[in-house]
Amino acid sequence: MDLTRILPVLGLSVLFFITSGESLFAQDWILSKLIEKPAEGIYLKGNPEIIGCPYGKAVRFNGESDGIFLHQMPLAGVEQFTIEVIFKPESGGNFEQRFFHCGEIRGDRVLLELRATQSDWYFDAFINSGEQKMTLIDPAMLHPLDQWYHAAYVVDRGKLTTYIDGEKELEGKIDLSPLRTGNLSLGVRQNEQSWFKGAIYQIRISPVALGVNDFIKNEPSPNQRD
Repeated sequence: MDLTRILPVLGLSVLFFITSGESLFAQDWILSKLIEKPAEGIYLKGNPEIIGCPYGKAVRFNGESDGIFLHQMPLAGVEQFTIEVIFKPESGGNFEQRFFHCGEIRGDRVLLELRATQSDWYFDAFINSGEQKMTLIDPAMLHPLDQWYHAAYVVDRGKLTTYIDGEKELEGKIDLSPLRTGNLSLGVRQNEQSWFKGAIYQIRISPVALGVNDFIKNEPSPNQRD
Protein backbone atom coordinates (compact mmCIF):
# COMPACT_ATOMS: atom_id res chain seq x y z
CA MET A 1 0.00 0.00 0.00
CA ASP A 2 1.30 3.44 -0.96
CA LEU A 3 0.33 6.36 1.28
CA THR A 4 1.31 9.93 0.38
CA ARG A 5 0.42 13.29 1.94
CA ILE A 6 -0.48 15.69 -0.83
CA LEU A 7 -2.46 18.70 0.45
CA PRO A 8 -2.32 20.31 3.92
CA VAL A 9 -4.84 23.15 4.35
CA LEU A 10 -6.68 24.52 7.40
CA GLY A 11 -5.72 21.51 9.47
CA LEU A 12 -7.02 19.09 6.84
CA SER A 13 -4.49 16.94 5.03
CA VAL A 14 -5.75 14.97 2.07
CA LEU A 15 -3.92 11.70 1.55
CA PHE A 16 -4.22 9.08 -1.11
CA PHE A 17 -3.91 5.33 -0.94
CA ILE A 18 -3.22 3.17 -3.97
CA THR A 19 -4.77 -0.28 -3.68
CA SER A 20 -5.13 -2.62 -6.66
CA GLY A 21 -4.55 0.31 -9.00
CA GLU A 22 -7.30 2.44 -7.44
CA SER A 23 -6.62 5.81 -5.80
CA LEU A 24 -8.66 6.49 -2.67
CA PHE A 25 -8.59 9.71 -0.66
CA ALA A 26 -8.38 10.06 3.11
CA GLN A 27 -8.85 13.03 5.40
CA ASP A 28 -6.50 13.97 8.21
CA TRP A 29 -7.23 16.72 10.73
CA ILE A 30 -4.90 18.38 13.23
CA LEU A 31 -7.71 19.81 15.33
CA SER A 32 -5.92 22.94 16.50
CA LYS A 33 -5.48 24.06 12.89
CA LEU A 34 -9.07 23.13 12.14
CA ILE A 35 -10.46 25.62 14.66
CA GLU A 36 -7.91 28.44 14.47
CA LYS A 37 -9.63 29.73 11.33
CA PRO A 38 -12.78 27.66 10.85
CA ALA A 39 -13.62 27.22 7.18
CA GLU A 40 -17.11 27.24 5.70
CA GLY A 41 -19.09 24.29 6.96
CA ILE A 42 -17.32 24.13 10.34
CA TYR A 43 -19.24 25.25 13.41
CA LEU A 44 -17.83 25.55 16.93
CA LYS A 45 -20.05 24.98 19.95
CA GLY A 46 -18.94 26.48 23.25
CA ASN A 47 -15.25 27.34 23.46
CA PRO A 48 -12.95 24.45 22.49
CA GLU A 49 -9.53 25.51 23.75
CA ILE A 50 -6.17 25.14 21.98
CA ILE A 51 -3.58 23.73 24.39
CA GLY A 52 -0.02 22.45 24.28
CA CYS A 53 0.48 18.70 24.12
CA PRO A 54 3.32 16.23 23.48
CA TYR A 55 2.65 16.45 19.72
CA GLY A 56 2.33 20.22 19.33
CA LYS A 57 -1.11 21.76 19.81
CA ALA A 58 -4.34 19.96 20.64
CA VAL A 59 -7.96 21.00 21.29
CA ARG A 60 -9.41 20.57 24.75
CA PHE A 61 -13.14 19.98 25.30
CA ASN A 62 -14.62 20.87 28.71
CA GLY A 63 -17.06 17.95 28.92
CA GLU A 64 -20.08 20.22 29.20
CA SER A 65 -20.53 22.51 26.22
CA ASP A 66 -17.60 22.26 23.77
CA GLY A 67 -17.90 20.63 20.36
CA ILE A 68 -16.92 20.88 16.71
CA PHE A 69 -19.52 20.29 13.99
CA LEU A 70 -18.64 19.73 10.32
CA HIS A 71 -21.21 19.74 7.53
CA GLN A 72 -19.69 16.85 5.65
CA MET A 73 -19.92 13.07 5.47
CA PRO A 74 -16.41 11.57 5.05
CA LEU A 75 -17.68 7.95 5.24
CA ALA A 76 -20.23 8.26 2.42
CA GLY A 77 -20.28 5.21 0.18
CA VAL A 78 -17.20 3.41 1.53
CA GLU A 79 -17.30 -0.30 2.38
CA GLN A 80 -13.98 -0.29 4.21
CA PHE A 81 -12.56 2.45 6.40
CA THR A 82 -10.30 3.24 9.33
CA ILE A 83 -10.87 5.99 11.88
CA GLU A 84 -7.89 6.95 14.04
CA VAL A 85 -7.88 9.38 16.96
CA ILE A 86 -4.99 10.62 19.09
CA PHE A 87 -6.63 11.87 22.25
CA LYS A 88 -6.47 12.21 26.04
CA PRO A 89 -9.58 11.43 28.12
CA GLU A 90 -9.51 13.49 31.31
CA SER A 91 -10.75 12.88 34.83
CA GLY A 92 -14.03 14.39 36.00
CA GLY A 93 -16.13 13.78 32.91
CA ASN A 94 -19.46 12.05 32.55
CA PHE A 95 -19.72 8.28 32.47
CA GLU A 96 -20.89 8.22 28.82
CA GLN A 97 -18.87 10.33 26.38
CA ARG A 98 -18.99 10.51 22.57
CA PHE A 99 -15.96 12.05 20.92
CA PHE A 100 -16.68 11.12 17.26
CA HIS A 101 -20.12 10.92 15.60
CA CYS A 102 -20.43 10.49 11.83
CA GLY A 103 -23.68 9.98 9.94
CA GLU A 104 -27.23 10.62 11.05
CA ILE A 105 -28.30 11.49 14.58
CA ARG A 106 -30.35 8.34 15.07
CA GLY A 107 -30.15 6.52 11.73
CA ASP A 108 -27.07 5.09 10.04
CA ARG A 109 -24.10 6.30 12.06
CA VAL A 110 -20.66 5.53 13.45
CA LEU A 111 -19.82 6.45 17.05
CA LEU A 112 -16.51 6.37 18.88
CA GLU A 113 -17.27 6.61 22.57
CA LEU A 114 -15.83 5.95 26.00
CA ARG A 115 -17.14 5.05 29.40
CA ALA A 116 -15.32 6.66 32.32
CA THR A 117 -14.86 5.64 35.93
CA GLN A 118 -13.14 7.82 38.53
CA SER A 119 -9.69 6.73 37.40
CA ASP A 120 -10.05 4.80 34.11
CA TRP A 121 -11.91 4.56 30.82
CA TYR A 122 -12.86 1.86 28.33
CA PHE A 123 -13.59 2.05 24.61
CA ASP A 124 -17.10 1.81 23.16
CA ALA A 125 -17.37 1.42 19.37
CA PHE A 126 -20.82 1.51 17.75
CA ILE A 127 -22.15 1.25 14.21
CA ASN A 128 -25.69 1.34 12.80
CA SER A 129 -26.08 0.37 9.14
CA GLY A 130 -29.60 -0.25 7.92
CA GLU A 131 -31.06 -3.02 10.06
CA GLN A 132 -27.61 -3.96 11.37
CA LYS A 133 -26.22 -2.66 14.65
CA MET A 134 -23.09 -3.54 16.59
CA THR A 135 -21.51 -2.39 19.83
CA LEU A 136 -17.99 -3.45 20.81
CA ILE A 137 -17.41 -2.77 24.50
CA ASP A 138 -15.76 -4.54 27.42
CA PRO A 139 -15.68 -2.85 30.87
CA ALA A 140 -12.73 -5.06 31.82
CA MET A 141 -10.49 -3.40 29.20
CA LEU A 142 -9.56 -0.39 31.32
CA HIS A 143 -7.07 2.37 30.55
CA PRO A 144 -5.94 5.13 32.96
CA LEU A 145 -7.43 8.57 32.44
CA ASP A 146 -5.26 11.66 31.88
CA GLN A 147 -2.92 9.95 29.42
CA TRP A 148 -2.57 10.16 25.64
CA TYR A 149 -3.79 7.28 23.47
CA HIS A 150 -4.18 6.23 19.85
CA ALA A 151 -7.58 4.64 19.17
CA ALA A 152 -8.42 2.89 15.90
CA TYR A 153 -11.78 1.73 14.54
CA VAL A 154 -11.39 -0.50 11.48
CA VAL A 155 -14.19 -1.76 9.22
CA ASP A 156 -13.06 -4.42 6.74
CA ARG A 157 -15.75 -6.07 4.58
CA GLY A 158 -18.14 -7.27 7.24
CA LYS A 159 -15.86 -7.01 10.26
CA LEU A 160 -15.34 -4.27 12.85
CA THR A 161 -12.16 -4.30 14.94
CA THR A 162 -10.98 -1.87 17.61
CA TYR A 163 -7.44 -1.07 18.78
CA ILE A 164 -5.87 1.02 21.53
CA ASP A 165 -2.23 1.99 21.04
CA GLY A 166 -1.90 -0.62 18.31
CA GLU A 167 -3.16 -3.47 20.48
CA LYS A 168 -6.27 -5.25 19.27
CA GLU A 169 -9.17 -5.08 21.71
CA LEU A 170 -12.43 -6.38 20.24
CA GLU A 171 -13.79 -7.73 16.96
CA GLY A 172 -17.25 -8.49 15.59
CA LYS A 173 -19.01 -9.33 12.33
CA ILE A 174 -21.57 -7.05 10.71
CA ASP A 175 -23.29 -7.08 7.31
CA LEU A 176 -22.42 -3.49 6.46
CA SER A 177 -24.20 -1.37 3.90
CA PRO A 178 -22.24 1.83 3.21
CA LEU A 179 -23.43 4.92 5.03
CA ARG A 180 -24.66 7.64 2.69
CA THR A 181 -25.89 10.72 4.53
CA GLY A 182 -25.30 12.80 7.63
CA ASN A 183 -22.69 15.05 9.17
CA LEU A 184 -19.76 14.85 11.57
CA SER A 185 -19.34 16.04 15.15
CA LEU A 186 -16.27 15.89 17.38
CA GLY A 187 -16.29 16.12 21.16
CA VAL A 188 -20.01 15.45 21.46
CA ARG A 189 -22.88 13.56 19.89
CA GLN A 190 -24.64 15.51 17.13
CA ASN A 191 -27.72 16.08 19.29
CA GLU A 192 -25.45 17.80 21.85
CA GLN A 193 -25.47 15.03 24.41
CA SER A 194 -22.70 12.90 25.94
CA TRP A 195 -20.01 15.59 25.94
CA PHE A 196 -16.36 14.50 25.88
CA LYS A 197 -13.97 15.82 28.53
CA GLY A 198 -10.38 15.78 27.37
CA ALA A 199 -8.18 16.72 24.44
CA ILE A 200 -7.88 15.59 20.83
CA TYR A 201 -4.76 16.16 18.77
CA GLN A 202 -5.46 14.39 15.48
CA ILE A 203 -8.17 12.49 13.61
CA ARG A 204 -7.55 10.58 10.39
CA ILE A 205 -10.28 8.90 8.33
CA SER A 206 -9.00 6.51 5.66
CA PRO A 207 -11.26 4.81 3.06
CA VAL A 208 -9.38 1.53 3.47
CA ALA A 209 -8.95 -1.02 6.27
CA LEU A 210 -5.50 -0.22 7.61
CA GLY A 211 -3.26 -2.66 9.40
CA VAL A 212 -1.43 -1.78 12.60
CA ASN A 213 1.79 -0.94 10.73
CA ASP A 214 -0.05 1.77 8.76
CA PHE A 215 -1.58 3.50 11.78
CA ILE A 216 -0.53 7.02 12.78
CA LYS A 217 2.61 6.83 14.87
CA ASN A 218 1.66 7.98 18.37
CA GLU A 219 5.02 9.57 19.14
CA PRO A 220 5.59 12.96 20.85
CA SER A 221 7.27 15.70 18.86
CA PRO A 222 10.73 16.86 20.01
CA ASN A 223 10.75 19.71 22.53
CA GLN A 224 7.03 19.45 23.19
CA ARG A 225 5.48 18.89 26.58
CA ASP A 226 2.03 18.09 27.97
